Amino acid sequence: MSTTQHYPNAALAGVPGGRQRLDTPALLLDLDAMACNIARMAQFAADRGVGLRPHVKTHKSVEIARRQLAAGAIGLSCVTLGEAETMAMAGLPGVLITSPIVTAGKIRRLVELASRATPGELMVVVDHPRNVDDLAAAAGALAHPLHVLIDYAAGYGRTGAEDADAVLALARRIDSHPTLRLRGLQAYAGNIQHIGERAQRAAAAAAVRSSVRQVIEAASGAGIRFGIVTGGGTGSHDLDAQDDLFTELQVGSYVFMDADYSAVLAGAAASPSFDVALLVQAAVVSVNQPGWVTVDAGTKAFATDSGVPLVAGGPLASAAYAFAGDEHGRLTVDAGRRPQLGDRVEFVTPHCDPTVNLHEVYHVVSGDTLVDIWPVDARGR
Repeated sequence: MSTTQHYPNAALAGVPGGRQRLDTPALLLDLDAMACNIARMAQFAADRGVGLRPHVKTHKSVEIARRQLAAGAIGLSCVTLGEAETMAMAGLPGVLITSPIVTAGKIRRLVELASRATPGELMVVVDHPRNVDDLAAAAGALAHPLHVLIDYAAGYGRTGAEDADAVLALARRIDSHPTLRLRGLQAYAGNIQHIGERAQRAAAAAAVRSSVRQVIEAASGAGIRFGIVTGGGTGSHDLDAQDDLFTELQVGSYVFMDADYSAVLAGAAASPSFDVALLVQAAVVSVNQPGWVTVDAGTKAFATDSGVPLVAGGPLASAAYAFAGDEHGRLTVDAGRRPQLGDRVEFVTPHCDPTVNLHEVYHVVSGDTLVDIWPVDARGR
């Protein structure tokens, strides 16, 4: 994908040292680190015989999704219909919408998208009998059945059927509609992804797997088979790959990593290591205060739900960041290491997914060179 010329930093592409001359704040994507992350997770999945359906919500990028698919991913997970439209309209296969689509307008858009897809290449989850009936009625306009998975409330309980009885009732209801085809079960436990202590995370993941297995066994006893069992995430991927339960993993943040996931996976010997590939570069815009300097990246440059950004390294690695407004941050620095006006500082994001959604483009870098600029295609969708 070629650099789009209207972006402010486009002229720096290919210029030696261009990374340190960017207009800021700038979202940086380390191309080499991302490539390693994609390859490591793909190899992990291949070694364990489990599929990957990585989450688009992390990057919202057609180009990155293409690279994940090229490395062996079987498809893509999309939380929103807008993400699914962006990926499917770009010709990317195997899109699973992981949150129920229930309103009349969105159901119309879903059916329109399904009408353009190869049968089975677009799937959606359901967790309520009325939604099953609404989808079945709308899918009558299709030349092929709409493929659906049952969402099981394995995690926060934001969505999902509550127990095995509810799952079986939904399965029977889906089977009663010739315009629908049951493909499998979704069991995503988002609540365990960020448990910091590995033993506690492992115990929580084992409890989820046990619960999911009970649902699958109850379904099997009723003559219902789930060809797909999908779930898991970056924080629990190596645990979820145990027991031959999940047929695929919905990993997402591994492609970038952030401050929280780096801490969660630190020392996880059973997991491949992933490098931080996503950074936000800021510039020092004021040095007048004796105890700190001010940078031009605040709450409009970083997600604020998971703590504060961390300086990525170098002589300022121990400096503490604090939000100081929409466009500003305060960096407390030692007297002997004070940066100068205009110096660039790069930060590890506290939470990669929502940080990406704050930015229009990725500044793709390799070493000290700006390689390209990629749009955040599904931003705001």
